[in-house]
Amino acid sequence: MNRPYCLFGAFFIICTSLNIYAQDSKGGLGEMMSGLRNRSVLVNIDSRVLDEEKTVVWNETHSKLAIPGSPVGIKLVGSNVVVEVQFTPFIRRQGSVLAAQVQIWYNEQGKGIRYYTSIQTIPFEFGEPIYFFPLGTSTQFSSSIIEIILKVNRNTNTASKTEHD
Repeated sequence: MNRPYCLFGAFFIICTSLNIYAQDSKGGLGEMMSGLRNRSVLVNIDSRVLDEEKTVVWNETHSKLAIPGSPVGIKLVGSNVVVEVQFTPFIRRQGSVLAAQVQIWYNEQGKGIRYYTSIQTIPFEFGEPIYFFPLGTSTQFSSSIIEIILKVNRNTNTASKTEHD
């Protein structure tokens, strides 16, 4: 048998099967993305810094779309502290939880840069405000208190997002 024809035949079969696979996976991918959008939640994050008198000296608000099991995060940078927090919603029939992973870098006077990390799980109900203090309520890391208020809601804008994608 002629070797170039065998190679061409094998190449043709491989290319044809790849094309069929690509068409099948494209339809599956669209369905998968639609399913993820339908399961998505909206995480509203209000971050603020309070001074010693509990006066708000800084405030910022974010709304982030999240798929259950995937984190959304924020990073707060101050003069002597950096706080990075990732929130991961887990939606379960027996009770939803929000996993909060915190990483803190702070400059301790006379000792240099220190690092602290923690992971917490917080039970929640949709629409319920969750108060989270990544540095705690003491002034161990800073003279100010960082307060994060979260609300997790079901994403009700899935139809408009599907139309635009």
